[in-house]
Amino acid sequence: MEECIFCKIVKGEIPCAKIYETQNILAFLDIAPIHKGHTLVIPKEHFPTLLDLPAELGQELLETMQKVAKALQVTVKAEGINIGMNNFKPAGQIVFHAHFHVIPRYANDGLKLWPQKSYENNEEMLDLAQQISASI
Repeated sequence: MEECIFCKIVKGEIPCAKIYETQNILAFLDIAPIHKGHTLVIPKEHFPTLLDLPAELGQELLETMQKVAKALQVTVKAEGINIGMNNFKPAGQIVFHAHFHVIPRYANDGLKLWPQKSYENNEEMLDLAQQISASI
């Protein structure tokens, strides 16, 4: 993916504020952070979305996010951590290289991620659960 900004970062063609790296994973600060310390964790190999990621990378991605989250608690005194991933344009994905956001959070920081809604009734919820389960 010659045009992918994250692939260019992995190749060293574009600089980043790197905070952690393994053979397969890179973690660096987001240039447009929600809070200082907001980190992106990416696979070095190009995969557009979560649906494209090989399961074998899952443990290493999780371990990296845990290390970053713990470091944010220490360095920027994060009181909480959000882990987020946008997949596809309607969900807000801007860079089509799979990446996870590790976002430090603070009490009363004013950030509200999404409004919660409800089902009309329990039957509607259980019916939808059954439909989704049948698709797995």
